[in-house]
Amino acid sequence: MKRYITLLAAAALAATLIVQVAQADDKKDNSPATIARNLDIFNSVYKELNTFYVDTIDAQKSIETAINAMLDDIDPYTEYIPAKSQDDFLVISTGQYGGIGSYIQQRTGEKKGVYISGPYKDSPAAKAGLRSGDRIKSIDGIDVTGWNSDSVSAHLKGQANTTVTVQVVRPYDQDSIKTFVIKRENIKMDPVPYYGVVHGNLGYISLTTYNEHSAQQVKDAVLELKKNPAVKAIVLDLRGNGGGLMESAVQIVGHFVPKGTTVLTTRGRDKASEKVYKTTQEPIDTKIPLAVLIDGGSASSSEITAGALQDLDRAVIFGSRSYGKGLVQTTRPLPFDGILKVTVSKYYIPSGRLIQEVDYSKRNADGTYSRTTTDSTARVFHTAHGREVREGGGISPDVKVDYPEINRLVYNIVRDQWAFDFATRYQSQHPTIPQPDQFEVTDEIFNEFKSFINPDKFQYDKVCEQGLENLQKVAKAEGYMNDSTKAAFEQLEKLLKHDLNHDLDTQRKEISRLLAQEILTRYYYQAGETEYEARHDETIDKVAELLAKPGEWAKTLR
Repeated sequence: MKRYITLLAAAALAATLIVQVAQADDKKDNSPATIARNLDIFNSVYKELNTFYVDTIDAQKSIETAINAMLDDIDPYTEYIPAKSQDDFLVISTGQYGGIGSYIQQRTGEKKGVYISGPYKDSPAAKAGLRSGDRIKSIDGIDVTGWNSDSVSAHLKGQANTTVTVQVVRPYDQDSIKTFVIKRENIKMDPVPYYGVVHGNLGYISLTTYNEHSAQQVKDAVLELKKNPAVKAIVLDLRGNGGGLMESAVQIVGHFVPKGTTVLTTRGRDKASEKVYKTTQEPIDTKIPLAVLIDGGSASSSEITAGALQDLDRAVIFGSRSYGKGLVQTTRPLPFDGILKVTVSKYYIPSGRLIQEVDYSKRNADGTYSRTTTDSTARVFHTAHGREVREGGGISPDVKVDYPEINRLVYNIVRDQWAFDFATRYQSQHPTIPQPDQFEVTDEIFNEFKSFINPDKFQYDKVCEQGLENLQKVAKAEGYMNDSTKAAFEQLEKLLKHDLNHDLDTQRKEISRLLAQEILTRYYYQAGETEYEARHDETIDKVAELLAKPGEWAKTLR
């Protein structure tokens, strides 16, 4: 109850601050006097609450709640980062941290706990012998059974060359309690988990983030792939890449266009803040066919890369429309080692267009934000060769690929960790498996998985059953539920009854890809999973198809 009261008090503080700021904005009055007056009001409200409120108020929590509420009203990217929360932020920008080098995940329900979900290749965790599926029992002798993943992560991290003792419970192992003494290292997040040749002639590069190492690793991959005379095109996969450092995007574009090419322009509140970003290094190759893969998870720096290469007619863009983030953030120091990450400008790619999807300065009547443009109002711009491109709403691909909606059965398998747990057991029973370029989910593996699922514990979403139940209620309410209607409903209920074995067979293709990813990660880490996916990727198939048609690649860019 006390926690609830404290939150109410914090919310009141936040609401007061937001209302005052909103009122000032409506009047367009941002004078020093107005700002000072509103800050004085906020300060007075807090002092009164702190002095007279019936319960003690948590000062730090209340003020942070008020700050975050104010920033949330501006845009999702402007945020306050106190000193205690800066580790994750610094990992994103620098791509490194001190620790054991492993993903972890928190599970609830019957298998409640924090688990190792994937050690990085060559990391201290991998070298020590930790595996995906190990449940973390204690750290340095402290029982962490009831801890959340953030607390566990904080205790696993630490200065390089210090040691940490991790005790785990390993499922499907006779000697299930295992203890590992691990020396922490400076862990570098690999932005390019895999590159290689697919389809015989495509040099494929998976880029997962934009940090300090991204541009160099992409360059190294391109140079290595170009040594192979069979490679006729480069494929840069930015799907699911949420971005990162803007400078890395400019550098990566510079690998493929002439030195001195304008990649983007940023514009802030006044003209004096305008900056133009050009490539500064000699390119690797300005002629080799280049494909960039995007989807709805490609944002920020990914969109700079894809959009600039599209505007310059240097790459063919494949996939689905990108996220649409055309805002630039920078950091400002705050007292007591805090950081304010604040939106300072919008960026415009070479054609002059802004790809921002949402206008955070305007709200609809229902409280949602407006779009910057609609399909009918979006301004038309032109690429270097005169192709039409439109402003707002992200980057639209040159070759659209429709990705299928995830099946509910497959969703349930992922949600309830059936594939993850099966892969954990599979690893315990199979010391080795074929290389990623040879591995396939055989009939034997698939049938093993079907037997692994306990039908009594498998949770369907029951969408059909719920829909049928709702329809029956409507039929009764509107007077249509007679004997014949009731019999029809009973027959339909039988037809819609789930048959798990049948459903698994029907979705075998998607389930097999899911199983392959989980199994390969156990033996070959993220690189193995990515290599397998590249071999079974419909979008990469589209790239190969276009490249195989004489003249079509150049025609697409004209």
